[in-house]
Amino acid sequence: MKHKLSTAWVLPNRIMILGISIVSGCFYIGVLSLLFGASKTGIILLDGNSEMYPFTIQNIMHLMFFIGLGELFVRWRISVRELGFMDQGFLPEDEETVLQAHDLGGIRLNVTKQHDGEHGFLPSLIDMSILQFQSSRSVDQTVSVLNSSLELIFHRVDLRYAILRYIVWVIPTIGFIGTVVGIASTLDGINPSSPDLKTLTASLGVAFNTTLIALILSAILVFLLHIVQELEERSVNKAGFYTLKNLINRLYTGGNG
Repeated sequence: MKHKLSTAWVLPNRIMILGISIVSGCFYIGVLSLLFGASKTGIILLDGNSEMYPFTIQNIMHLMFFIGLGELFVRWRISVRELGFMDQGFLPEDEETVLQAHDLGGIRLNVTKQHDGEHGFLPSLIDMSILQFQSSRSVDQTVSVLNSSLELIFHRVDLRYAILRYIVWVIPTIGFIGTVVGIASTLDGINPSSPDLKTLTASLGVAFNTTLIALILSAILVFLLHIVQELEERSVNKAGFYTLKNLINRLYTGGNG
């Protein structure tokens, strides 16, 4: 089956992706450093002339941004995998087939190994619905189990984005902290008797750069987060509709199986 090809790609390991994200972020920072150094652009993007470089607020935010991108990649690949189950033909899709209890064993055997406690929305829904129908022979109870399962899956999907939502929140927070610290440091260094306005405005500009970069990075992550989450939620909706249309609506209780 398609989703079994290259499992490491289709169902990526989050720890591995985290490591790749951190390395990619460091590489990105290194490239920007080589390109811009302590120029004006380098100061805005990296705070390149800081005594603490490369341990600057901007670089911390860039690393957090790449960690967020890695988590988004994981969610995106899993969403594509979930949508791929729709093409596996687990259930009859013609207009004539009716399913009785004795027809369900083979279908359940086909989907049982295609899901676990975390992944495989469609196989999981089919498996659970068939199991309920075989035990109760009630279509109404099977529909009730399907609806309950869908609610639990939606809740599980929402929980999967908790880390991403935290990253989206923490990046601008770090940026604001950097700005506050920069302003405080600038004001602390002012000589009241002869303030250097040129140095003061330059220092304040550097302080506000952290907020500027933070808002840009956060905006990009929020945009991508909504796209990927919508894709994963769509996979749940399609799995529920597919199960309802091609399993629940075909169940026939008249046979003795």
